[in-house]
Amino acid sequence: MVAPGSVTSRLGSVFPFLLVLVDLQYEDGDPDNYIAYYRRATVFLAMGKSKAALPDLTKVIELKMDFTAARLQRGHLLLKQGKLDEAEDDFKKVLKSNPSENEEKEAQFQLVKSDEMQRLRSQALDAFESSDYTAAITFLDKILEVCVWDAELRELRAECFIKEGEPRKAISDLKAASKLKNDNTEAFYKISTLYYQLGDHELSLSEVRECLKLDQDHKRCFAHYKQVKKLNKLIESAEELIRDGRYTDATSKYESVMKTEPSVAEYTIRSKERICHCFSKDEKPVEAIRVCSEVLQTEPDNVNALKDRAEAYLIEEMYDEAIQDYETAQEHNENDQQIREGLEKAQRLLKQSQKRDYYKILGVKRNAKKQEIIKAYRKLALQWHPDNFQNEEEKKKAEKKFIDIAAAKEVLSDPEMRKKFDDGEDPLDAESQQGGGGNPFHRSWNSWQGFNPFSSGGPFRFKFHFN
Repeated sequence: MVAPGSVTSRLGSVFPFLLVLVDLQYEDGDPDNYIAYYRRATVFLAMGKSKAALPDLTKVIELKMDFTAARLQRGHLLLKQGKLDEAEDDFKKVLKSNPSENEEKEAQFQLVKSDEMQRLRSQALDAFESSDYTAAITFLDKILEVCVWDAELRELRAECFIKEGEPRKAISDLKAASKLKNDNTEAFYKISTLYYQLGDHELSLSEVRECLKLDQDHKRCFAHYKQVKKLNKLIESAEELIRDGRYTDATSKYESVMKTEPSVAEYTIRSKERICHCFSKDEKPVEAIRVCSEVLQTEPDNVNALKDRAEAYLIEEMYDEAIQDYETAQEHNENDQQIREGLEKAQRLLKQSQKRDYYKILGVKRNAKKQEIIKAYRKLALQWHPDNFQNEEEKKKAEKKFIDIAAAKEVLSDPEMRKKFDDGEDPLDAESQQGGGGNPFHRSWNSWQGFNPFSSGGPFRFKFHFN
């Protein structure tokens, strides 16, 4: 008789070859050779194929009722499968079959264990019926340490986890149950619906497809499949639009997602998170701040919403608010380079805003187009041209204002200079330039004599005449 442990240590990679040899024994030898069945069973067990070993062990026992080693092995497998009555029957028969001392001790030990499992199972079922799911889980945890292959008990514990609001733990048990029971469509359906409730539409779609592979006419799986597929298609389409920079279209798609699945809060919050992102990237700060704030009311630590709202705050020149959002986001993801760079930029812009702000000088938003900048400049240049003022004090004030307006136009109409300014660096500020130097716009009014504020193109021409 060969001990399973010694078989495991010697077989290694020759399992398939040995199985072929054992099979040949049935073809060329005696089909009632119980030793051959037992040898093949031990090979299956060494390979971890306990289900395949069980029929061979049963055949051994049919051929030789007093083969105690086979009964002990089968009893162990039945116990792991949760077939407690059958396992107890095997252990009791071992004790009646003149076992060795070790076999007797083992059978008695397993009988005590089986009896304990019977008691725990009864307590678990009672607790479940009484809706005491926490107690039921405690009992089931202990049983499943022994009855590891009991699909029904895993499904029962999964149901308890669902009742206790722990869907991910339920999914883990249901996945195990789907492998332990053939054609377990119910497990796949439950896994799919749980993933769906969690907002994981892709995994939900994958699991419901497994259900339909087993039974293409499964009514609940098919109905659920249609719903998930529709939602999945909308989300994929929206994400593709975001990648293409088509933020308005993407927003519309995510609004459709919320209408398609209004009953699952996760899809509403995730859709709003992406709409918040679209508004921010599309430079619609007011809308972005509104939607991002809705997300953050539900999820105060949502890093994506914090980053997008911070960007919107920057556009709105609300630097203190932007800094606060970036700092909160950094607390939850300190290694995010985008957050770090955004925070540094917000801090620079805050400091810059306390000095000269070219956007404010021209009265335009930070996302203003070049045409808007030129238009604002022309209007202000005409308004504040020093020749419009006779009083010396007013003229000096106008000169300073006019120089600032010209400087603002110079910076904001030049893409490179504007980028520097948007990043928090004033390209005309002597302090921010290496090697010092003065501001080229800080010169006397006389140097601007003959300057044409409308010389940036367009059909208009205007000349000032000086005495």
